[in-house]
Amino acid sequence: MNHMMEVKNEDRKNLYGAITLLVLILSVFFIIKIVLQFTDKGSLGMGEIRTITLSGHGEVQAVPDIANIYFSITKEAKTAKEAQDAVAKIENDAILSLTENKVESKDIKTENASFNPKYEWQSEVGMRLPCNEWGCPPSYGKSVIVGYEASESITVKVRNIDDVGVIMQDLGTVEVTNLSGPDFSIDDEDALKTEARRLAIMEAKEKAGVLADDLGVRLGKITSFSEGAGGFYPVFGKEMLMSADGASSTPRAQLPTGEQTINSDVTITYEIK
Repeated sequence: MNHMMEVKNEDRKNLYGAITLLVLILSVFFIIKIVLQFTDKGSLGMGEIRTITLSGHGEVQAVPDIANIYFSITKEAKTAKEAQDAVAKIENDAILSLTENKVESKDIKTENASFNPKYEWQSEVGMRLPCNEWGCPPSYGKSVIVGYEASESITVKVRNIDDVGVIMQDLGTVEVTNLSGPDFSIDDEDALKTEARRLAIMEAKEKAGVLADDLGVRLGKITSFSEGAGGFYPVFGKEMLMSADGASSTPRAQLPTGEQTINSDVTITYEIK
């Protein structure tokens, strides 16, 4: 009897011990879980990279140093060869004029050259039906070639822009078909674009410094940088008006070039501490 009581007491102790151990394990599990959740939330808040983003704009003004002018030559003739020869004659006269005005051959570029047949509708004699109350029936005939048209389009780069007015006047005396320009521009814009970008970055940095002081934070490393397309504002000289009888009746022209503004827009993102 006593032995059985001892066994029961031992079983009861083992059961209480197992329950106590289970409660302890569960308690530790939930405590760890709560701590991990708190740690995750804390690390998320503390680990977020705080940033500020500022933009900057830079501009550089420069006087154009080149001008592009454009002209075309168009001639019609009975045969393709005659039309092309007529265009070639005027082209040679134009190139001679440009050479006399010290334009180099490398700055004279043919953009397009073509020749096309010209057609005309010819009705067949005696094949036309009379008109009636509903109108006139279509005439019988065919499209025939009556000649050819040849044309060339040429672009000229003028490096001495003080001469562009005189050059255009002289071209007006050699029967070019269309003469337009000048289109003033800057031959090498890379250095000016670099300077405009530098000014834009300086402005963005100054803004970031002021904002950081106002917020009571310190600027860290740059996390991103981007630059807009930028560009420039072209200034076009007004086209010259030339008389049909050539430059002898027209004063020698000086065309105003104005200035061009090359700009850059940047966006910089800083990490803040």
